[in-house]
Amino acid sequence: MATMSEATVSAGAATHTTIRSSLGDLTVVARGGTVTGVYFPHHWHMPDRAGWGQYQDDGFDHVRGQLGEYLGGERREFDLPVETAGSPFQEDVWRLIARIPYGTTTSYGELAKELGGVTAQEVGAAVGRNPVSIIIPCHRVVGASGGLTGYAGGLNRKRTLLDLEQNVAGRSPRLF
Repeated sequence: MATMSEATVSAGAATHTTIRSSLGDLTVVARGGTVTGVYFPHHWHMPDRAGWGQYQDDGFDHVRGQLGEYLGGERREFDLPVETAGSPFQEDVWRLIARIPYGTTTSYGELAKELGGVTAQEVGAAVGRNPVSIIIPCHRVVGASGGLTGYAGGLNRKRTLLDLEQNVAGRSPRLF
C-alpha cells in the first residue's frame, strides 16, 4: 500500500463508483487504478464531490472483491494500491494505523506516544481525516479505556468492523 509520502498521486482522471455493502453504500474514488478514497454515507470530512470525477462501474472489480471478502470474514489484509494526500503528520498517523494488526486495537494515546511530542487529540484529528476508511483501518483506534470514540462512518459501523475482526480472529468480543 503506497501513501502520498511514498508516491505521487497517480496520473489520470479520478473516477468513482458505489459499492453496496453490509455497512451501506460505499463510495470508492480512484485515480489511475489507485484507490484515493473510501467514504460512507454521511461520512465526516467528506471531500468535495467534484474531485471524485466521473461515475463508472468498470475498473473497480478488485476493490469490490476485496471489500466483499473482508466484510465476509474471508480477508484480513488488503492488497490494493492506495494513495493518500494528507499533511506529513497525517501521513505519519495513517502509516501507523496501517500497521495495527487485524483483530486488535490501539488507542489514540498509544499512537501519540509512538509519534512523540503530540497529543491524543491531534492524533484523533488525523485519524478522522483518513480518506481510505476500512483499507487503512482507522476503526482499530479506540479511546484510552478501550471505549469506542468517533468514527467517520459512525460508531455502529466501527463496532461492526471491530466485532467482525475479533470474531474472525477467534478473540473474545470486547466490551466497549
